[in-house]
Amino acid sequence: MGLRVLEPGLYSLLVGRPRPGSRHLGVPVGGPADFAACAFGNALLGNSAHALALEITLLGPTLQATMPLAGVVFGAPFRLSNSSEIGRSFNLDTGDTLKIGGTPTGCRAYLCVIGGFVAPEILGSNSAFEPIRRGGVLECAASNLKPRWGAGEAHSDSTVLRVLPGPQRSWFPDSQFFDRTYTVATASNRMGLRLLGSPLTRPPCELPSEPVAPGAVQITNDGLPVILGVDGQTIGGYPKIAHVIRADLDALGQLRPGSTVRFVESSVAKAEAAFQSKRATLKQTLALWRTAFEFN
Repeated sequence: MGLRVLEPGLYSLLVGRPRPGSRHLGVPVGGPADFAACAFGNALLGNSAHALALEITLLGPTLQATMPLAGVVFGAPFRLSNSSEIGRSFNLDTGDTLKIGGTPTGCRAYLCVIGGFVAPEILGSNSAFEPIRRGGVLECAASNLKPRWGAGEAHSDSTVLRVLPGPQRSWFPDSQFFDRTYTVATASNRMGLRLLGSPLTRPPCELPSEPVAPGAVQITNDGLPVILGVDGQTIGGYPKIAHVIRADLDALGQLRPGSTVRFVESSVAKAEAAFQSKRATLKQTLALWRTAFEFN
């Protein structure tokens, strides 16, 4: 019992706790592409940050409630059919239909329900490897909730990403990488974001495959960057010119085809300070929203 999938949307995936401890098996980290947005949506309902939610990409699904339940969609400003809006909770009665349309900015949002969705655990996480399918049921508990609302971050079609030098930064001695503006290609997904623009001059060197992680910026043989996402592979052989700092990884999840990207070089000290600041803000907001939920 829960939500029946009438239409699955472009790429709708159940996401929860990541799998960082399984990379030695060749299994990607996974989890939400925009962790903060997913955590905020869950906090509005009193859930833990890792409660299983439905990640929606560019065009959302059509779902029908098989029982009364409460939920919220949080993240990019997707259009909702039930007169609700992003960041505002809603209740569905048995038979009600929720159609999630497209979004004019950003790329992803998260449908959260009270208690989270239910799915089998694999390698320490119930995050799915495949998107939902028509005719399936997203299992969850029956619920009801008084209206709640929380504001999210604004989304832009132009993003600046802070990066640290990658292991092969010396292969590209000039500043061309930082002087250029790139455009996100349509051939982009949770595995990686392909960028279009003026190619960099790459030295004719070969690189044995070595470990890579989400945020790594590789330069392919055509001289163009690819930024690895949460479902990126665990090893790669392209030179890594840079690595997106941890505080900016969520921004990767909101980049859509046609968005523009620039890179600015950071330092380890600045990267650590940015991460600690973001973590503190996230922790404070989540605690505040959950406390408000308890007294609602």
